[in-house]
Amino acid sequence: MDANAGAGESASPPSSNEAAAGSQSQSDVSEEEEYLDNSIELRGYLSKWTNYIYGWQPRYIVLKDGTLSYYKSESESDFGCRGAISLTKATIKAHESDELRFDVVVNNLNNWCLRAETSEDRMHWVEVLQLYKEDTGSTDTTSLRRHGSTMSLQSNTISLTSGGSLKKTQRNLREKVGELETFKDILFVQIETLQRYFDACSEVNKNNAQPLDLGDGLKSIDFKGESITFRATTTGVLTTLQHCLEIISESDDSWKRKLEREIDKRRRSEDQNKKFKDEIEKMKRLSYPGPDFEEGPHSTLPEDEFFDAVETGLDKIEEDMQLRFKLKLQSQISQTLVNVPHEAVAEGEEAREEFGTGAEAISHALWPEIDRVCKEQLHYAREGVGQDGNGWQIFADEGEIKMYKREEEVNGLVMDPLKAYHTVQGVTAREMCHYFFMPEFRNDWETTLEDCTILEKISADTLLFLQTHKRIWPASQRDAQFWSHMRKITDNLEPGARDMWVVCNNSTEYAKQESKNGKCVRIFLTVILACQTHLPEDYVKGQPLNRNDLTCKITYCSVVNPGGWAPASALRAVYKREYPKFLKRFTGYVIDQCKDKPIMF
Repeated sequence: MDANAGAGESASPPSSNEAAAGSQSQSDVSEEEEYLDNSIELRGYLSKWTNYIYGWQPRYIVLKDGTLSYYKSESESDFGCRGAISLTKATIKAHESDELRFDVVVNNLNNWCLRAETSEDRMHWVEVLQLYKEDTGSTDTTSLRRHGSTMSLQSNTISLTSGGSLKKTQRNLREKVGELETFKDILFVQIETLQRYFDACSEVNKNNAQPLDLGDGLKSIDFKGESITFRATTTGVLTTLQHCLEIISESDDSWKRKLEREIDKRRRSEDQNKKFKDEIEKMKRLSYPGPDFEEGPHSTLPEDEFFDAVETGLDKIEEDMQLRFKLKLQSQISQTLVNVPHEAVAEGEEAREEFGTGAEAISHALWPEIDRVCKEQLHYAREGVGQDGNGWQIFADEGEIKMYKREEEVNGLVMDPLKAYHTVQGVTAREMCHYFFMPEFRNDWETTLEDCTILEKISADTLLFLQTHKRIWPASQRDAQFWSHMRKITDNLEPGARDMWVVCNNSTEYAKQESKNGKCVRIFLTVILACQTHLPEDYVKGQPLNRNDLTCKITYCSVVNPGGWAPASALRAVYKREYPKFLKRFTGYVIDQCKDKPIMF
């Protein structure tokens, strides 16, 4: 991967690739000879996958002298390449589903993912690279076969010289071969003697006057004796061969058992190797993410592995946040904390009577939408899960927390409405909404938040946000632009409720801002946090209050369109895991922040 690539690179690819002939003198060299001389040259701009942070970046690609090299731009091509691949052992593969992409792979270790501007450009690059591969590959066939044969002979030698029982068998066979050599010498002498006799007989037939002379002083031959000796010699040969067969036969069962054991060991080794290979591939997906495993229409990452990767990322973020929170507590440990039971007085803009009424935002262009959505969401929050008859399903029941959802998809995207109920002690409705609304506290309880920017301060109780979330591989990074309004509710309170506050967040296209890095998937959301403060039934107005007297009933509703291409099952698994944790974390944070502070209504 191109680890040095940056999002701010300015090189822009031309409209088409440039293919140039090599710097050869004019001759009658054929096109095939030209390829075999490694003189193919092809150059042009392609998009290259760099890493999961910067994604696809334009790169100047050059094929020359059998090497594919890349540069950040054409102007840098004289200063050395940023990476190179030899095509001798490379595999060129056109992507199955992405008509602009092709990959150049060497031994499954070095993988260049490239994209052309058009399908015609891709076809041109792939054809030239494949043609080069075919021509250069054919010149190495002989040497490859020769190496293969050598390795085969070496393997046979190794396999035949192992094992103690094999050495004993070889020794016995060598003894029998020595016996056969002796019988062979005897037979050669006998055959030579017979041949001389037959030659002499032939001469006698030609010259009847000449006496029969066998040479070496031999005047006659005992045919009966020679035949007996010849028979004995051949019998000895056959007997020795039989002994050889018996030796081999005796070790045959042992060899069969050894072969079966070796086959079984090989099968187990292959199974283990396949298991390890699958584990390594899975680790590579998580450790070295590429475009095939990113969230998107061409992703090859299975849904269960997608969820596992997201879950791992969320766990890491939560661990980092807990460590940060512990360090923050340690820095405050020397402070003396005093429980102040009396009521607190709101400070700054929150102290004004207009806060929570929306009076200062009425003149803003967004106010009609803000007022309408807040009223709709408040009505929605007050409805029970059994009143609309739309099939609410409980998916989390943990003591005081109960969470319900409806499974809904729009154009293949999960948009399950969520409704949660929770009851906590020791805080008021205003305190709960205060920490949910104010941006200066958001980083303390929102684990996935990377950046929160106030685009416009409409009023003290109404803000316009651009919120960017951390990237959790393999999901794309996401952001949201929304207004947030905090309001005090004075009508239709539940029996026993002292007050009610709500915070409503809703996505908006007003003064639309692009994401900060230009690559975020935009989330669209509608969220309401509705909180009511309840006091003990025997409480008498005017009596002093402490936090043990406070009960806060919370209703949290949300509908989120995540955008992008995240798989539905993985998203629902993440929601089921994260929503209860979020509500516990946020309410726990508010309780911890308020326990030693004056009560704020």
